[in-house]
Amino acid sequence: MMGRMTRITGDETRTTASATARTPAATAPPEHPGAPTRAWRKRLLVAGIVLAALNLRPAITSFGALLEEVRDGLGMSGSVAGLLTSLPALCFAVFGVTAPRLARRFGPGAVVCAGMAAIATGLLVRPFVGTTAAFLLTSGLALAGIAVSNVLMPVIVKRWFPDRVGSMTGLYSMALALGTASAAAVTVPVTDALGGDWQAGLAVWAALAAAAVLPWLAFVRDGGGTPGSGDGRPEERPAGQAPVLRITRSRTAWALAVFFGLQATAAYITMGWMAQIFRDAGVPAGRAGLLLAVTMVMGVPLAFVIPRLAARLPRQGPIVLALGISGLIGYAGLYFAPAGGAWAWAVLLGVANCAFPLALTMVGMRARTGGGVAQLSAFAQSTGYLISIPGPLLVGVLYQHSGGWGLPIALMAGLMVPQMIVGVVAGRDRTVEDEAAG
Repeated sequence: MMGRMTRITGDETRTTASATARTPAATAPPEHPGAPTRAWRKRLLVAGIVLAALNLRPAITSFGALLEEVRDGLGMSGSVAGLLTSLPALCFAVFGVTAPRLARRFGPGAVVCAGMAAIATGLLVRPFVGTTAAFLLTSGLALAGIAVSNVLMPVIVKRWFPDRVGSMTGLYSMALALGTASAAAVTVPVTDALGGDWQAGLAVWAALAAAAVLPWLAFVRDGGGTPGSGDGRPEERPAGQAPVLRITRSRTAWALAVFFGLQATAAYITMGWMAQIFRDAGVPAGRAGLLLAVTMVMGVPLAFVIPRLAARLPRQGPIVLALGISGLIGYAGLYFAPAGGAWAWAVLLGVANCAFPLALTMVGMRARTGGGVAQLSAFAQSTGYLISIPGPLLVGVLYQHSGGWGLPIALMAGLMVPQMIVGVVAGRDRTVEDEAAG
């Protein structure tokens, strides 16, 4: 009974978790020889999850904070800079799709460990390559590591902490937001402390990624440590696993994919360009970085609050609308008074960017089974990141050819309207199993 209750896989997650709560015998006795080892490994895994989450955005926001210096140093045009701000979404779509296959072959722990190593290598090398093309390639290496880790982290959370998915997702989201905000806030001051050397200012973030490799080394050989097997072997596929859903038949899945894509578009435009918008409005570089940090740090508390609030509501449409209205007001402020009300616009856009943890929460709520959640998550994220690719690039092109930020900001505000519409549709109280079965 003990072995069966601790082996949690796919569609068995909810059933096993509830049975565990009802069955006292499912709790391991203190004298169980494997209990201390499992407890130690879980604590190490929590540290690994937090460190990995901290590294999933600094490659992007550190570049955004020093965009002007990088452009000058490499002779980069506005269109190419726009391509760089679109690169994260492209890499997430291309490499993220490969993550499940890699995890099946090598184990999720090994893939995440390799992902952290790729981030560290890419961040260390890219500032010193000397050409725009090489900068793009090495940025792609770091972003590939982020992409596979981004996809597999929720899988590891689901397997190891089936009864604490909400709290662990909140912890993961808070760490991600903290890493995002920290890179935006301190990259410019660190660069100044290093004598104004933008190359060193970007390279220092490789140290954080290198630190994240260490806890994952313990999970390389057992593939992320599925808790059901005391020997660390990967979990077995259940014999009665539900059939694969035809996920593209689900209107909810499509709505959630588009919502995910549009919120990702807004997030990457913000991370890549908002500091430059403030700088062009006359805000000093250091303060512009702090404003971007404020926008990002809003996700730290809200990433914990919004999923819990969303889980209590049968429909998440009201939250979608509240976040969207916040974004529209923030964009209007950037258009009419970018410097005068800079702190207010930074806060409002930070609130709007919290559509990301809401999207992750809705993925879990719009499917009944573990298999359905996995399929919906893969579809929504891969499709969503593909949708988000053109946005940051288009902003760069519009900025270069219009000579100002009026048209780019109008584009950002315009995209918020369909985001709100599809978000309301995705937030309806229904599941993909009802729409895509058969």
